[in-house]
Formats: sequence, structure tokens, C-alpha cells
Amino acid sequence: MNGSDGLIDIGALPGRPCSAAAALQVVGEKWTLLAVREIFFGNHRFEAIARNTGAPRDRLAARLRSLEHAGLVERRPYSERPPRHEYHLTEAGRDLAPVIRALLDWGDRWVHEEPPVVMVHEPAAGPETESRGEGDGTHGHDLDTAWICRTCGEEVVRGTLTVDVRSPGWDRAGPASAPATP
Repeated sequence: MNGSDGLIDIGALPGRPCSAAAALQVVGEKWTLLAVREIFFGNHRFEAIARNTGAPRDRLAARLRSLEHAGLVERRPYSERPPRHEYHLTEAGRDLAPVIRALLDWGDRWVHEEPPVVMVHEPAAGPETESRGEGDGTHGHDLDTAWICRTCGEEVVRGTLTVDVRSPGWDRAGPASAPATP
């Protein structure tokens, strides 16, 4: 991490300058994303996160500390004696919800025959209402997500995306060649 702003100097990372590479510096480890998943599902206490991820306790504690340091998780006290804290996602942590959803979708399609977890969309819950993640599925429907372009309103489908590389000295193939000298 680069200073207290939580940003990573992508120029210091090996390879192509890329926000995905910088994001993976923060959340690119198995136990980190599984901890975010559990907190997203509404499990805020260490014991529940440890049980539901299967992570070794020392490794999970280290990942939660790194998530807190990165500004994705905040600790909130729930007991003074003994001192105990719950973990809650910050805005930056909640912004990982589409990543968790994408991993669930990919796993359902390519790794697991029957989805072990289904996201249910309950339209009555507006953006100001925080879902507790405990819907019984009787008042909503299975979530079927799509990428929608906010500029034109159209669904993004295969073949409609291109890559515009904006890092100086790079193009789609990699580092741009030095200009030929006459």
C-alpha cells in the first residue's frame, strides 16, 4: 500500500500497469475473498468467519487485519469483557459484491453442478435498506445479473468490448516498441 490513502503504486508492480493487478495485491488471496464473502453474507464474528471459510485461524486473523488496514473492513466492538469485535464491510468492501457474485456465477457454471448458494433479489428492498442476506426466497427471485452500459443503457455482450490501453508506454500487446530511428 502506498501511504494512508490506501492506493497502490501500480508503477511499482511487475508487468503491465493495471488496476486488476493492484486490486489483486489487496484481495487476491483465497482466504481474503472468502472472508469478504462471509461478511457479505452477514457473518460478522470471527468464529463464524473461521468456521464458514475453513481458514486457519492465524491466517484468517492476518487477512482480516490486512482488509482492515486496506480500508475494506472495519471492526466494531460487541463485547467489552472480554473485548470482542465484529467485522463489517466498508463502502470499498461492499463494492466487492459484484466480484463475489461473479465468482459464484463462474463456479456454478464451471465447477459445481448444482449451485450451493443462490442470491435472491427482493425488489422491495431499496438501496437505502441493507439486506441481512437471510431472505427465505419466497418474496423474491433468483438473481440473474447482466452487465448494462450506464452510458447507452444496452446490455454488454461478447464481441462488444474493446481494450483502450491508457498507460504510457504500453499497448494491447505489451510494452510499446521504441520508435524506429531513421
